[in-house]
Amino acid sequence: MKLRILAGTFLIFPFWLASPILAENSNGVRQLLETRECQSCDLRNANLKDADLQFTDLRDSDMREADLRGADLREADLRRADLRGADLRGANLSNTYLRLTNLEDAKLKRANLCGATMPDGTISEEGC
Repeated sequence: MKLRILAGTFLIFPFWLASPILAENSNGVRQLLETRECQSCDLRNANLKDADLQFTDLRDSDMREADLRGADLREADLRRADLRGADLRGANLSNTYLRLTNLEDAKLKRANLCGATMPDGTISEEGC
């Protein structure tokens, strides 16, 4: 009996450690979807695939490794957001404000960047 309890404790322990991280991340996602504002939010590894995020305020948010495939980010404010390693394949980023945004290792295949203000301040004609 003691062996089962001990084994169960070891199986549950990793999930117990991760639960605050998951709860914080889900709170950021919930706030974003409900209010369309999430400045300085922790959205690391968030699943926002196909989400309607047009006109959202995501300034200074940590969105590293987020799944944004097919998301509608038209005219979103992503200034100073950290999108390192984010998956933006097929996302609509037209007229999005990306000034000072970190897009290192972000996947942008088939993303619409028409009219987006890029990290270096230029206006993109990609996808127009």
